[in-house]
Amino acid sequence: MAWAVQVLLNGMPEGGCASSEGAGDRKTDTEEMATVGIIANPAAGKDIRRLVAHGRFVPNHEKVNTLRRVLAGLAGAPVERVVMMPDTGMLCHSAAGGSQHGLETVMLDMVVDGREDDSTRAAGAMAEMGVSCIVTLGGDGTNRAVAKGSAGVPLVPISTGTNNVFPYMVEGTVAGLAAGVVASGKVDVGSVTTRSKLLQISIDGAGCDSALVDVAVSAVPFAGARAIWDMSTVHEVFLARAEPDGIGLSAIGARLETVGMDDGHGLHVRIGEPGVVVSAPVAPGVVEDVPVEGWSRIHPGERVKVGLEPCTIALDGERSIRVAQGQRAEVTLTLDGPPVVDVSAALASGSEAGLFTRRS
Repeated sequence: MAWAVQVLLNGMPEGGCASSEGAGDRKTDTEEMATVGIIANPAAGKDIRRLVAHGRFVPNHEKVNTLRRVLAGLAGAPVERVVMMPDTGMLCHSAAGGSQHGLETVMLDMVVDGREDDSTRAAGAMAEMGVSCIVTLGGDGTNRAVAKGSAGVPLVPISTGTNNVFPYMVEGTVAGLAAGVVASGKVDVGSVTTRSKLLQISIDGAGCDSALVDVAVSAVPFAGARAIWDMSTVHEVFLARAEPDGIGLSAIGARLETVGMDDGHGLHVRIGEPGVVVSAPVAPGVVEDVPVEGWSRIHPGERVKVGLEPCTIALDGERSIRVAQGQRAEVTLTLDGPPVVDVSAALASGSEAGLFTRRS
């Protein structure tokens, strides 16, 4: 059920507002302050892979605890304001209401209904308000939704999903400190972030969506439970990243060639009559032998035709697009994904800039 959320007052004068009206007036005020956005997905880590594999389940109360630690980290960095997305699980409300952090905390005034679009719209609103960094709690799908609206704002992605390649396992306090360093304006953001890649999907020449990590082509002609978990239905995989310690579909490519976030190419892996068979962790607790017909690199700007129709296309592990018979689907790799904060590098730069020391 859709519902509207007003501002959460925490250190703000009574009657403060964060509605979309008058946003232009508030943008200057926000940009003058060290401001960080927070987007948490209550549905992350709760898909079918918890049943068919051994996917990690992160309960909402632990997500709230993580958010509280993020707020503590932000309070320990030179951050003055936090802008949060309301959510159907009340994660951000609970975290902000139970923390004594002294930060000015604003809840976006928006209607949410638990769909992916919530995160996209929230990221867009935060970008317009001038936040300097966005902390996310979720998996690959959550960050894909955020990236569609974040307009190049650096991300600190904390993993709370099932199959996670884009977000990483990081302690919330440390993540908050790193986001605060980026928001401070005291360090070179380019030196502590890495620009990620995108896989752009087009149907009959018209762009329709994108993925951060993987695009899978499935022979199943319907979305169903959305999550890809049965490798026998996968026809081919397009990868922006394929790292040796990854899990999920990208792990298949990693057994053939390592492709990091900062490498200037991707991989196209064709599943079928085996030229080779690779053993890969395709889901938590599931290692499968996957027959690979062949593979090749994808270079930026190259348009690669999907080799199956009709089909469904999964973006970062979730079936999202149906391709009908006679439609031409193509995948193009670009290098203009969202910047991702290197937590260790950010904290080191913050220390060098003297952000964590003061004279007694």
